[in-house]
Amino acid sequence: MLNPAHLARTDLNLLVLFRAVMDERHVGRAAARLNLTPSAVSHSLGRLRDLLNDPLFLRTPKGVVPTARAQELSYPIEEILVRVAGVLASAAPFDPATSRRRFVVGAPDAVLASGMNLLLAHMAKKAPHIDISLIHLMPGGARGSLAEPWRSSLERLEERTIDVAMLPLRTVPASFELHRLYEEDFVVAMRKGHPFRRAPTATAFCKARHMLVSLDGSPVGFVDDLLAERGLRRRVALTVPSFMMALAHLSASDLIAVLPRRLVKANAAQFRLAAVELPFERKADLIGAVVTKAAMADAGIAWLVETLMHISHQTR
Repeated sequence: MLNPAHLARTDLNLLVLFRAVMDERHVGRAAARLNLTPSAVSHSLGRLRDLLNDPLFLRTPKGVVPTARAQELSYPIEEILVRVAGVLASAAPFDPATSRRRFVVGAPDAVLASGMNLLLAHMAKKAPHIDISLIHLMPGGARGSLAEPWRSSLERLEERTIDVAMLPLRTVPASFELHRLYEEDFVVAMRKGHPFRRAPTATAFCKARHMLVSLDGSPVGFVDDLLAERGLRRRVALTVPSFMMALAHLSASDLIAVLPRRLVKANAAQFRLAAVELPFERKADLIGAVVTKAAMADAGIAWLVETLMHISHQTR
């Protein structure tokens, strides 16, 4: 355990350097980011290795890779630095009315297309100088698991390339916080006048030509799993890579698609769409604002999460 005398001699800049090397995976790039020379970074890494009794980063032909111990330390060190930044910023508290920050919000495009207009309208009144960057997030990895399809999105939160992610998750790892926004269910969407709307039975559903939003082009989704449980199948005649593209194709075809209710409701008038209930039951998804616990020490990010919750609760 580090005694008080050793702690008093510990340079906080070593932790800043650790984070830079962890992010860049390269001593030279970390040095450029910190406006230091590579030799200065190497020297400081030596001090940090002695302090933590671990090599921390191992050299490779392309840079450095963190040891298991460095990976374990990454989150605690990030949390320390965020908390220190919060303390130092307390002299000038975050004020949304005057702040000129830019926040990065990531979400599937169905979520972005359903509610971001409300966020932007709210900010135009309450935070007119704050800018927003919206990032399209899509699942990857094994279907059927919980957080696994969104692992890359959680990693982007840890890497601080996005501030808040709006994701269909009910649980998150211990280093994250999940703030409930709303429940999202699905409907069958189609162009106005589509014959399926007059007789939306399970038999008609299976006989119809379907469109599926699929980033990798796979014609299988959760609907197919639910149908298989009932001994049924459908034909996916078209896959598209985004929900907004799906809306445009529905309006000009005889295809039907299972889409989020909020997305269809928000865009039905523009694309002349109609919707009916699914011919089978499915539990609604929870859409939550996901942030790292360390990031919530930032008053600006905490304000953004609170704003997203406020807007979502208004539109229930």
